[in-house]
Amino acid sequence: MPAHPLEPLFAEEITAAAACIRAQAGLDPNSFFETITLDEPSRAERAAFNDSGTVPPRRAYVCCYERASNRTFRGRVDLDQDTLLSWEHVPGVQARIPPDEFDASDKIAKADPRVVKALAKRGITDLDTVLIETWAPGNFGIEGEEGKRIAYCHCWVINDAGDNRYGRPIANLHPVMDLAAGRVLRVDDFGVVPLPPDTAAIRPSEGLRDDVKPLDITQPEGPSFEIDGYAVRWQRWNVRVGFDLREGLVLHDIGYEDGGRLRPIMNRASMAEMVVPYGDPTGGNFRRNAFDTGEYGIGTALDSLKLGCDCLGHIHYFDVCAHDWDGKPAPIRNAVCMHEEDFGLLWKHTDSHTGKFRAVRSRRLVISSIATIGNYVYGFFWYFYQDGTIGTEIKATGIPFPTAVPRGEQPKFGALIAPGIASHVHQHSFNFRFDMCVDGPENAVREQDFEAAPLGPDNPHGNAVTIVERPLSRESEAAREINLARSRSWKIVNTSQTNALGQHTAYRLVPGQNTLPYLQPESPVAQRAGFMFKHFWATQYDPEQLYPAGWFPNQHPGGDGLPRWVEADRSLEDEDVVVWYTMNFHHLPRPEDWPVQPVVYASLHWMPEGFFDQNPALDLPPHAITS
Repeated sequence: MPAHPLEPLFAEEITAAAACIRAQAGLDPNSFFETITLDEPSRAERAAFNDSGTVPPRRAYVCCYERASNRTFRGRVDLDQDTLLSWEHVPGVQARIPPDEFDASDKIAKADPRVVKALAKRGITDLDTVLIETWAPGNFGIEGEEGKRIAYCHCWVINDAGDNRYGRPIANLHPVMDLAAGRVLRVDDFGVVPLPPDTAAIRPSEGLRDDVKPLDITQPEGPSFEIDGYAVRWQRWNVRVGFDLREGLVLHDIGYEDGGRLRPIMNRASMAEMVVPYGDPTGGNFRRNAFDTGEYGIGTALDSLKLGCDCLGHIHYFDVCAHDWDGKPAPIRNAVCMHEEDFGLLWKHTDSHTGKFRAVRSRRLVISSIATIGNYVYGFFWYFYQDGTIGTEIKATGIPFPTAVPRGEQPKFGALIAPGIASHVHQHSFNFRFDMCVDGPENAVREQDFEAAPLGPDNPHGNAVTIVERPLSRESEAAREINLARSRSWKIVNTSQTNALGQHTAYRLVPGQNTLPYLQPESPVAQRAGFMFKHFWATQYDPEQLYPAGWFPNQHPGGDGLPRWVEADRSLEDEDVVVWYTMNFHHLPRPEDWPVQPVVYASLHWMPEGFFDQNPALDLPPHAITS
């Protein structure tokens, strides 16, 4: 039995859930499992568990795809009673594409004579060197695709070294798959482009640097964190590590011990959706857009992390369990890494008369996971700081999506990154979901801007800055964009709790690097990813509203998710508030990004704003202070 109701499903529970569905749901035997993951306890069940120890039923959320009827089903299983609690057909939607379906599609495409002929036309006859990769197709209203489970494929020749499956792109060749039928529907061939030269080995075999000395990080007395199953206590922080097959790493019950009590900040935090639209409209390139969370699933793609490579120092790992499309458990060892790291100076004061100073070094707790999704690799990092700040950061690496171009041609919608290879301009749009509970369940939303005051009697020297704070009292008011000219930020306040100065306790969302989407709002991709167009959203909590593009973005025509939900225009004043933050990272690849891209970073922070009476890091022990 799990020690806590929020612990991820065990392998045995996944097996039991799959068996229950097979026995009780009436599915065709050839159906597959898109998702078997924890059905998290309700608000009331969690409150009863925390207050009185009443253990809620252990449940699994299950989604299946039935090939024979091209239908998607979902429901919930009571694992304690081995009973199907609910089961429904969700009309007009397509389940996510699991990794097994990717692998099967490669084989099906290579067996099709039209694909073999198109490859031979390009001088490619050894199919073992060819990668045909399945991508979700989007929804572009193309004749013959309606009502089918479609995949739009892209093709490469694996480099001779065997370490770069994307080293030699086959331009303009796109098998279009009917996944339900297990066949190639058609072959989109927009003309032959010569293969790029084979120069894409990821690591050279010779000439490696010999001046990199070992760097060891040691903690002779062990780490400062305490672990109880998936619960973590560190430097007054309390957080519970969770896992969802779709979102990957999830954090629950984030709170800070202050004055002898645990003060809640967030119920749940996750990266709830991401989309990567590419900006080349030519050939089949316009179909390159990936909802990596909603179409594929981050949890299915988590790496098994390695000490000294993905994480460094005194590490604690958390294991999780995914599954294959038959419902067989697929354990991921070391899926989540946790460690402490030095983060430079936290605070310092020097007495200019005496020369004496006091300085405190900063330390942070890092909880991270890394997912490999095709050519890209994404690191999802959560940081907890000693001053009460919470940070989250995306680290993007891997291989920029390459395409072949004729020698001497300059790509109009991208950049040359190697001889004969271009990469499209594109964006990575991440949407984070923060289920807030700042000092309690009833919160409100405030937006803060700054303005230069006009010259006049009250501002004779032109230096006055006006602070403008406005309530965002309804969902229609709380769909907002960053404004650099106003240094805009947002805070979540508890209007019934105050600090020693009489100010409402709050946490402020401080944006980091960001931009706006370049998609036309009327475009098919934008219709499915409406969340991209606002950086900040706030909604009243609804347990069904978990994903900003909706539950089933694969082949969806659009209009679901956040833009639709906020039409309800629910109150946000002293309510159970959920914040959604969109982080758009814009990428025009460089030659330095080839054949593998150095990490690029995008981040945001939540900072306490009157949550504490004073700096909460004044009490660090003597060994953390230099004087």
